[in-house]
Amino acid sequence: MAMSAAGNTLSESSSKSLLRGYGVSVAEEREVATPERAGAVATELGFPVVVKLNGDMIAHKTERGLVRLGLNDAASVELAATELLAKVTPRDGVVSLLVAHMVSGNRELIAGVVRDPQFGPNVMVGVGGILAEAIADVVFRPVPISRVDAEEMIDSLATQKLLRAFRGEAAVDRDLLVAVLLGLSGAAVERPDIASIDVNPLIVRADGAPIAVDALIELDREGDAPSGSANGGRPRPTDQQFRALFEPRGVLVAGASTHPGKFGFVSLHNILASGYQGKVFGTNLQGESVLGVQTVANIADLPDGEIDLVFVCTPASANLALLQECAAKGIKAAFLTSAGYGEAGEEGRQAENQLVALADELGMLLAGPNGQGVVSTPANLCAQIVAPFPPAGHIGVASQSGNFVSSFLNYSRQTGVGISRAVSAGNAAAVTPGDYLDWYADDDATTVSLAYVEGIVDGRSMLQRFASVAARKPLVVVKGGSTEGGAKAAASHTGALAADDKVFDGACRQAGVTRAATVEEGFEAAATFATQPLPAGPNVVVLTTAGGWGVVTSDAIHREGKLTLMPLPDDLRAQIDAKLPPRWSRSNPVDCAGGEVRDTIPEVMELIAAHPDVHSMIYLGLGIQSNQARLMREGGFHPDHGLDRIVAYHERQDERFAQAAAELSVRYDKPILTATELAVADPANPGPVAVRASGRLCYSSGNRAVTALGHLYQYAEFRRRRGL
Repeated sequence: MAMSAAGNTLSESSSKSLLRGYGVSVAEEREVATPERAGAVATELGFPVVVKLNGDMIAHKTERGLVRLGLNDAASVELAATELLAKVTPRDGVVSLLVAHMVSGNRELIAGVVRDPQFGPNVMVGVGGILAEAIADVVFRPVPISRVDAEEMIDSLATQKLLRAFRGEAAVDRDLLVAVLLGLSGAAVERPDIASIDVNPLIVRADGAPIAVDALIELDREGDAPSGSANGGRPRPTDQQFRALFEPRGVLVAGASTHPGKFGFVSLHNILASGYQGKVFGTNLQGESVLGVQTVANIADLPDGEIDLVFVCTPASANLALLQECAAKGIKAAFLTSAGYGEAGEEGRQAENQLVALADELGMLLAGPNGQGVVSTPANLCAQIVAPFPPAGHIGVASQSGNFVSSFLNYSRQTGVGISRAVSAGNAAAVTPGDYLDWYADDDATTVSLAYVEGIVDGRSMLQRFASVAARKPLVVVKGGSTEGGAKAAASHTGALAADDKVFDGACRQAGVTRAATVEEGFEAAATFATQPLPAGPNVVVLTTAGGWGVVTSDAIHREGKLTLMPLPDDLRAQIDAKLPPRWSRSNPVDCAGGEVRDTIPEVMELIAAHPDVHSMIYLGLGIQSNQARLMREGGFHPDHGLDRIVAYHERQDERFAQAAAELSVRYDKPILTATELAVADPANPGPVAVRASGRLCYSSGNRAVTALGHLYQYAEFRRRRGL
């Protein structure tokens, strides 16, 4: 195999030869030295043909006019070959001619391997041709990829119509396209010296076969060196250390203060106010009493073996000595709010490294520094310098941004869907978000993990950790820095790099991670995983009390792409006919058209939930009756004129509907999502109140319910296709 003097580029013929060995379909071609031989070979191959100049130093043939297309006889081939050889410059080195049968087709794809700084080699495939840059429809997966990965890559392309029968040509041969992607993955795995592979175009012939007509492989003699780890490749803290952080027998606030505006006061206040039942201690240079806690000036004066967690609010300069004194008392975990470390420049990074080294030496879990705190509802622990303390539940939160921990906790309070654990990773000097997520995956109190990440230093290690977590429990990730501007902001915030967004998305898909586009979507996805069963398939029925809501929710299902607004089965239609007047929609969405009586909604809901072909349901219209009841309460005539009875009836009905949705979901083990704008427009409405009382999320619109359900189905499919 030829290689350039620079040692980084293979010729087109050598590139194709390598790929052919990995099962990539390559156009039939011959390498020749003279125009005469080119003419003879073209005759053997059959016209029309393509003639190209070939060499290790020739990478951009089209731009230099080194390609001749559509040659139909030997004389044309010889003339074209002569003209191409005349274009050779001394910089081109040793050259030859490539003669190939011309592959034609109306569709072009691109495929290849790119090396990402964080995630290493990635296989990519996308739409090629003149619209490639404008459409930017391309997907990535880190190598190695499986057949399932390759199939999901193809399914993820937005321009699916190009893959089906098109302008009289057959649908793309998926098996052959899968073979191309697997071949690229195999080459990247077995040849770590490959820096990139560019197969462009990959022409789809009329019979649907994708054929590589051009290819370029770049080499890197240093190979695929692993990138640095965010925490030096340190092992995850032990279960005992995590228990000390999340379920401590006693907590020490180092730097407790009597000033209500200081961290040392706020954190102590929040620990006491949350109802923590363990012992609480504090240090204070003056030994003052703070919120009824008698502090001590010296840690040596504290009891041995009664404290598991120290919450540090002291300056960075005091912390090395502080940790040593805490370790002497048997403390196994420390959360540092202190700033002035890695985020503060080189001097701060050195101080941070010293802190981590000491914690390792002491056998102490070091959370932070520069973090906001830790929450653990099973222990009634709110050890943080911010509010709020959320209701108890089953969502475990780990975030590189402390503010987004607060955001998720605020959403928990708003919706009633509770939190199990939450931690602000801060600088993540010793314990990364992935470490917390890995522990959550085996935590009995947690059923789903929710993470916010910004900077990525070692993408492959993170991917391995994410995949391990998602194989055990759902994992929802929100990533900051998905745009160029956001990436710059993330780098300045965390000091780490932001991975290419499409590469990160591909890594998440491969790992089974649910990626949410926004913080709101992230919480709602996690809340759905925490409160709904996984669907057995894509079929959705929409039950609505008003047509318009059903229409826009149907639109959202079609846009979502993975879910199916299923045609209403004949037997189910007949059953619903017996419950609703003839004017009902008689299709999906099931529009009751105002034909409800006292028991209609629960009865129709059960008919839908019980049908074996239905996998999920979205219920729209909860709270309408209670909304009228509210107006009756406030209208000046209540409770007279019979209004007291009708108001109570309306409110009782909406409570029944919400309870029925939760009960039927459990009974039939199917997701039933309830959506109404009253969830935010009037949270006190008895309908949304009853949904919250059932422990479930009341979605503020049908489209948000669809988005959450789509995440649920995608994860269910991930588990099914991988046999989990």
